[in-house]
Amino acid sequence: MKMKYCLVLLLLAGLKCFGQDYKAQIEEFRNKYKNDFLTDASSPLKKDDLAFLRFYDADSTYRVVATQQLLPNEATFVMPVFSGTGQQYVRYALLKFVLKGKPMQLTVYRNIALAQLPDYKDYLFLPFTDDTNGTDTYGGGRYIDMSVKDFNGNSVVIDFNKAYNPYCAFSGKYSCPKPPDENHLQIAIPAGEKLFAGEKKH
Repeated sequence: MKMKYCLVLLLLAGLKCFGQDYKAQIEEFRNKYKNDFLTDASSPLKKDDLAFLRFYDADSTYRVVATQQLLPNEATFVMPVFSGTGQQYVRYALLKFVLKGKPMQLTVYRNIALAQLPDYKDYLFLPFTDDTNGTDTYGGGRYIDMSVKDFNGNSVVIDFNKAYNPYCAFSGKYSCPKPPDENHLQIAIPAGEKLFAGEKKH
């Protein structure tokens, strides 16, 4: 009994340690995300605007492992945008996972033009909408960045804590891809970036 009790304590200590490490990882990710606004010449935000960025607390239950189904030989299509001209994408893989006890799926896409650039040849795009949009999060949905290198095995990690707002959430001067209808999750995803608390620029 004493040995079993010790094992339980060790397990709990390990979980606590993982939780602390995970929060630190998300904090590091968000600090880099904020810094990118200051180094991107086309950024909609300045240093003073960063104080109005808001996020849900890091929650590892919204980091899920999905089974992947690659989609070879898919036809290209133009992903719609909220304004302006869309760009060509191709469906790269179908991701199936369980979140809060519910089976779900999302499609990850590859931008045809970006794939021709050396710095973005491995870049994959995961846009989605969920039931927080328009209330706690940006009404147009959020994005998650992924990479071809994430797809080495039969599964891939989707971390909703890394979901971020498109530039359209901060300014009306941008043309941002609209998440396809197939990527609407019929559940609230209280993870990642919230609505911008500052004034939207025009």
